[in-house]
Amino acid sequence: MSDLSVDLLGLRMFVSCVGLVGNVSLFLSIFQTRVSNIKSFELFLLGLASVNLGEIVSINVYDIIILETVFTTTGAWWCRLLKFMTTFGEIASILFTVVICIFRYLKLRDVDRRGSLPICLDSIASAWMLSGVCVTLSILLSLPMFAITFRGSVVNVTENGGGCPKDFFQCGENYCPVLNCVYKYLIMVLCHLLPLIIITVTSSLTIMVLLDHNTVRPASDTMSPDHHLGKSQGFYRSTVAVVAAMGLFQVDWTLYLILQWTFSPSVSPIWIEIEFFISASYMSISPYVYGIGGHLFSLEKCKLLLKR
Repeated sequence: MSDLSVDLLGLRMFVSCVGLVGNVSLFLSIFQTRVSNIKSFELFLLGLASVNLGEIVSINVYDIIILETVFTTTGAWWCRLLKFMTTFGEIASILFTVVICIFRYLKLRDVDRRGSLPICLDSIASAWMLSGVCVTLSILLSLPMFAITFRGSVVNVTENGGGCPKDFFQCGENYCPVLNCVYKYLIMVLCHLLPLIIITVTSSLTIMVLLDHNTVRPASDTMSPDHHLGKSQGFYRSTVAVVAAMGLFQVDWTLYLILQWTFSPSVSPIWIEIEFFISASYMSISPYVYGIGGHLFSLEKCKLLLKR
């Protein structure tokens, strides 16, 4: 293994550990301290942390154990199952991010006229239903991974030592299955480009509301029945954290789409590493942004978790 591969492997493990710690901490902070009175926003964060954890584990199993290790007994079914899990985790993480962004904007929009009245997504039943929709859509959009043709399309699949291709959508010089092309661009449009547009528009509208002091002030005052200043500031800080996380999302997936559309992943031998760091950076950093902004990560929270 080259020095570059060793360095990338070490950096990959560091990013993965940071992501695991952040998502586990976010999950435990919400689950153990607010399970008896969980709100819609916390439920969406729980869903995001859960799928992020599954995605980080799955992508490392696929990319490191399968691709970097001489593992010739790997069958096509295991390749498809692992790729299905990584695709499911990626899509679910994106969908939960879209829901979080829209939910926070709806909480701010027209709050000066709505006052303390809840929105439709404040209902925990609605939040559970929307979370179920995100999971179901992610499963349905990931299922075609079991039908993708990759054995005959990748020339040196088995010569790498493992049986799984680095790029499921890489085609041969003379033949490329229609399903491969259709599914690849369907995922890029529906699961990357469209959510990116929605989040960009929604987060921009949220920033406009935050910059409008005449709207932010009433919004902060009506977030809690007792008009407590600390809770008002907490809501504002949490909203800023959501906007920051959305900014990270936009940078990551804009870069991903630019790279996908400007050159072929099969040309670059380190494309799999680039793809990992793009997707893993949001999944690893965003839990800390949400946790710190929402006062879920604090010294008091850590002491409470350690006592339990």
